[in-house]
Amino acid sequence: MAGYRNRLEARVGAALPPEYAYETTYLPYTLSHRYLPDFIDPIGKRIVEVKGRFPSSDRAKMKAIRTQYPDYEIEIRFQNPQTKIAKNSSTSYGDWCDKNGIAWSKA
Repeated sequence: MAGYRNRLEARVGAALPPEYAYETTYLPYTLSHRYLPDFIDPIGKRIVEVKGRFPSSDRAKMKAIRTQYPDYEIEIRFQNPQTKIAKNSSTSYGDWCDKNGIAWSKA
């Protein structure tokens, strides 16, 4: 099983011809989504997003929006900015925003 993540991959790898390399090449891909901001000032290019919960899918979305629309200023207003992003994490919603360059405040 050396070099594989699990027994199933090792078994499949052993059955494939030798020209099949295991996990050697990254293939970048893009997912297409649409984002509907809670509040937007299209003239001043400001977005205000209101969040009670801030799951990982929303965190990924906010990072993508910030990257793809750098001319927009984004602020997230949290019901409780001290809520942790996961049960076993010490990072709060506010901490995450600070780390990722997104303005935030308490709603």
